[in-house]
Amino acid sequence: MEDEKKLQEARMRLIETGGRTSQDLGTGRIVGQILIYLYLREDESSLDNIAEDLGLSKASVSIAVRQLEQLGLARKVWKSGDKRNYYKSAENIGKALQQGLLSLVRQKIQLFGDELEGSLDQIREIPENSPVKDDMAFLKQRIVRAKKLQSGLERVLGNPLVGLLAGLRGK
Repeated sequence: MEDEKKLQEARMRLIETGGRTSQDLGTGRIVGQILIYLYLREDESSLDNIAEDLGLSKASVSIAVRQLEQLGLARKVWKSGDKRNYYKSAENIGKALQQGLLSLVRQKIQLFGDELEGSLDQIREIPENSPVKDDMAFLKQRIVRAKKLQSGLERVLGNPLVGLLAGLRGK
């Protein structure tokens, strides 16, 4: 019994580490917890089992599992005669993580570009003779530089060669 408890504590420690890491990357704690939970299980798990084992609501588990599916990090498994959805981690978790992270970074860079454009639009509304014109000019210059960097990163990450290299590395 003591060995089983130690094994479960080790598993939960890894799940919590996955959650913290995922949160640090901006994908949310629950997403990371569920990813590691599924990865450390030999068999598929239902949403109910995941929620119960991790002490989470079924709704939050469902949302997180959908995110993992979109990133290619989890897949739905059908069980004959059972209406519930079951999930497993991706077969090649290394490759899926690389592709998923690449996709996530692309999304974050795109969002950053949208925010830069929004900020530029706000600055354009300020009249040229405003008392803040010097600060405005400096801020505009920085945003334009950041926009060039963001555009360059989008081009690099969108290059099919980058996707191919990320896929090859996971094999």
